[in-house]
Amino acid sequence: MIPLPAPKQDVLQRRAAIVAGLRDLLPESGLISEPNRLKPYETDGLSAYRMPPMAVALPETTEQVAAVLRFCSRNGVRVVPRGAGTSLSGGALPMEDSVVVGLMRMNRILDIDYADRCATVQAGVTNIGVTNAVSANGFFYAPDPSSQLACMIGGNVNMNSGGAHCLKYGVTANNLLGLKIVTIDGDILDIGGHHLDAAGYDWLGLLTGSEGMLAVVTEVTVRILRAPEGARAMLAAFASNEVAGACVDSIISSGIIPVALEFMDRPAIHACEAFAHAGYPLDAEAMLIIEVEGSTAEQDDLLGRLSAICNRHDPISLKVSQSAEESLAIWKGRKGAFGAIGRISPDYLCMDGTIPTSQLPLVLRRIGEMSAGYGLGVANIFHAGDGNLHPLIMFDANDPASFHKAETFGADILRLCVEVGGCLTGEHGVGVEKRDLMPVQFAPHELAQQRRIKSAFDPDWLLNPSKVFPLVGPAAGPVLSMAAE
Repeated sequence: MIPLPAPKQDVLQRRAAIVAGLRDLLPESGLISEPNRLKPYETDGLSAYRMPPMAVALPETTEQVAAVLRFCSRNGVRVVPRGAGTSLSGGALPMEDSVVVGLMRMNRILDIDYADRCATVQAGVTNIGVTNAVSANGFFYAPDPSSQLACMIGGNVNMNSGGAHCLKYGVTANNLLGLKIVTIDGDILDIGGHHLDAAGYDWLGLLTGSEGMLAVVTEVTVRILRAPEGARAMLAAFASNEVAGACVDSIISSGIIPVALEFMDRPAIHACEAFAHAGYPLDAEAMLIIEVEGSTAEQDDLLGRLSAICNRHDPISLKVSQSAEESLAIWKGRKGAFGAIGRISPDYLCMDGTIPTSQLPLVLRRIGEMSAGYGLGVANIFHAGDGNLHPLIMFDANDPASFHKAETFGADILRLCVEVGGCLTGEHGVGVEKRDLMPVQFAPHELAQQRRIKSAFDPDWLLNPSKVFPLVGPAAGPVLSMAAE
């Protein structure tokens, strides 16, 4: 164990010793410690916060991950697991004197089992990479976050990611069969396998969505599904957010479960149309993208029934795609939405709360009132079918007061989600962004139980600390400083 020197001037010596020790465990070029090369790792998708780590380890095997964690555990070094860094809640944000374990080099497809309809991949495989590996044989991997071209499957497990098609197919947790994990002590464990349910405790359910605080995921076994015969989308445009929200509630309460049911308001419609030229209705205040799949007859039947429901809400326009090409054009704008908003506001916070669909009209009206009160624009783009909101709050990052207002506005939206019977997060996780709001949703005894689980896996709180649990007050985890805050 590397001794912890008392004099402050010896901190650099300790850091140098830790870096040297890590370098011995990894292949050449497997460790980054130079300040300029650490820059890309000092933040994630929540880019308003930044903190350079001490070093970045880039292991290529599970055994190398185990060696790094074992070394960090023995020397009291905090560890932050990281995939592509697309987390929008600060889940991969480093801490001072922490080591980032980057899994992007662990990017191999290990096994595809079409008979059992599953695939085993390393944690650094991209989300879309799973589908690409099996699509030639008529299969696909269902969860599809908007960042699927970049985000990695290990991070999807950590945050229990969803996507537009999770309304029908579920989020990551509903599509997992097994995990290979490494504990902070360097132990390698296999959870689940090629079968639907493992005997004993639901370790898979516990680890999925644990935000890298319990273990580091190195391999994932996912369900792969037969691709549908076909899919078509439709656009329904409305005169107000509230009417569009009421239409969503009518669709879900009818018993029809589309593959996807997405919501966009006027600012989002205009930004996405200017970006993608998808033919969106610019005279609408709100728009729904609804997709169904199956045989041609099934598609026609479902689209007819959905059109009838939409017509009861007096749409401004209703467009049903007649081909796969038209459907792709409709989705092009939605998939590029977050980038498109960047054209009208370089800085925005992407919120992530979930509400009952029956509360959509109320919540959308309240968000509009808050927007006027704070003097900050909002673009609403979200998975309406399961009530997973993604309001994009626009602000000026060069103005600290504007950023503070945006954070306060975001916190008010999340409180509103809990108030109407929802929760703080749907698919982005808690991370740094929502940790101080955890007492809004959870009672003290519930947070205490969660902290006990964390301590059982990681007694010294070295794995991704300073995330999820408030740093001060009765609900706090161990007090850990973070210069980015």
